[in-house]
Amino acid sequence: MRVAAFMSGSGTNVIRLLEREKELENEPGGSPFKVIFIFSDRSDGLSAGERIALDAGVPYFSYDIRQFYRRKGLKKTIATPEGIAARKEFDSVASLLTKSFEIDIIALAGYMSYLTLSRCVNVHPGDLSILTSNGKRKYVGDHAVTDAIASGETFLRASTIWTDVGVDTGPLLIVSSPLKVELPLPLPDLLNDQPAFKKVVDKHQRRLKEIGDWKIFPLTVEMIAKGRFALDENNITYVDGKPQPTGYRFDQ
Repeated sequence: MRVAAFMSGSGTNVIRLLEREKELENEPGGSPFKVIFIFSDRSDGLSAGERIALDAGVPYFSYDIRQFYRRKGLKKTIATPEGIAARKEFDSVASLLTKSFEIDIIALAGYMSYLTLSRCVNVHPGDLSILTSNGKRKYVGDHAVTDAIASGETFLRASTIWTDVGVDTGPLLIVSSPLKVELPLPLPDLLNDQPAFKKVVDKHQRRLKEIGDWKIFPLTVEMIAKGRFALDENNITYVDGKPQPTGYRFDQ
C-alpha cells in the first residue's frame, strides 16, 4: 500500500510511521505499506518534514499555507464560502501529488484537511467512542484533552478515524490504551487557576501522544494495508470480520 504522509509541525507521528515500516521490513514478508513521500503545509523552517524525509530517503514537498492565504488576503478559515474555496485550491496541489505518485491512502500527521482530500487517516487526541446525550461525539476538535479533563474524565485515550466532511466525525478505527488523569489539585480548584490547568493539559497531551498517537497511528496504517479493516453501510468498523462499533480497542 502506497502512503503519503502529510504533516505540519514536528512530525513525530510521521517518524513513528517510518520506524514501523522499517521494523516490518525486517519481518517475514516485509512491510505491507510504504511511505512514498512527505508533504508539509509549512515552508518557514518550522516544520521538521525536510529533515525527516532526508533521514528516511523519501521525496519531500512543501507548500506554505500561511503565505498562500496572505497572498489572497484571506483569513485561514473554512467558516466562509471563500475560505472553503481557498482551502480546496490549496489542497489541489497536494491532490495532484497523490495522483502523480499513485497514492493509496494519506496519513494525516498534524495536517488539517477534512473537506477536500479523500482516503485520509487521521489521529485525534480524544476518545471518539464517548458520546453526548444526543449521540454526538463528545471530545472533538482542537481542545479535546482540555474538554475531557475539565469534564472530569479519569482516563484519556487517542483515536484514529477515516476522515469525512465533518470535524472528527469519520468512521472510528482504533482507540488507544488509557492514560490516567493525574491532577495536582481538586478539579474545581484547578479550573479556577488557568495557568496551572494549562500545565496539566499540556503534560497530559504530551503523554497521550506517547502512549496513544505513536502506537495506534502506525498500527492503523499497517492494519489497513493488511486488509484487516472493513466498513458496513452504517460506517461501523469491522476488524478481521468482527464488528467494532466503538472502535478496535488497543490495550497495550
